Amino acid sequence: MSFDNSANLIALQHLIDVVANLRSPDGGCPWDLAQTPESLIPYVIEEAYEVVDAIQGADSQAIAEELGDLLMQVVLQSQIASETHTFTLAEVAEGIAQKLIRRHPHVFGDVKTENMDEIHQNWERIKAEEKGENLADTQKLIYKLKRYARSLPPLTAGMKISQKAAANGFEWDNVEGVWAKFHEELGELHQAIAHESKENQQAELGDLLFTLINVARWYDLDPAAALQSTNRKFIQRLETIEQLSDRPIESFTTEELEQFWQKAKEKLK
Repeated sequence: MSFDNSANLIALQHLIDVVANLRSPDGGCPWDLAQTPESLIPYVIEEAYEVVDAIQGADSQAIAEELGDLLMQVVLQSQIASETHTFTLAEVAEGIAQKLIRRHPHVFGDVKTENMDEIHQNWERIKAEEKGENLADTQKLIYKLKRYARSLPPLTAGMKISQKAAANGFEWDNVEGVWAKFHEELGELHQAIAHESKENQQAELGDLLFTLINVARWYDLDPAAALQSTNRKFIQRLETIEQLSDRPIESFTTEELEQFWQKAKEKLK
């Protein structure tokens, strides 16, 4: 495989031109023209997850394709921003390049480091300086918890928050206490659904999910991986039902679907 920088630049410019044409008021695509930075948020998340799935599957062709889809989101967001003179793709690329140079003085400067700990410490110090923050503040527990909540998917963030809080003493004495909290939250969710507002129901559901994440932590389980596995298993069983049946799933009764579900479980064992 050849790594030709000129070919890379030509291909990237081609993508930039294609996206610009899609956004052109003169003959562009109505769907692309209707998009805003906010409307594209689900697609950014979806494409990032599909990249992860391709990497986990170790399929190089799929990885390249999904990285292309994710790159398109970067180019499209930058194109939309450039139309209002907010920023350009060039500013995005140059901004991250300069950030990498600043945060790697042991590579691009004359700083000498002895080990990975020193590299990490330099990174955190430079990062704090860039944001105008006090380095000591960035080491506080609440700063880290806010960062997890802001930057990670909810299940992963919940586990990281739970782990950090527990490591700093915010912990049950034993697993029985975690289970008691789970049943307490389950009861409160039942109460909210029966008698309270949708807002309260949502809040109680969040409390229950967070407690279940803590249950997972106590048993050294990964809730995100567990849910991902269950999603795939559910899809596989539905796919098997479709293969076993001679008509659309929605045409079956609940009892018929249950019979097919049990057959699918047996077939997939």
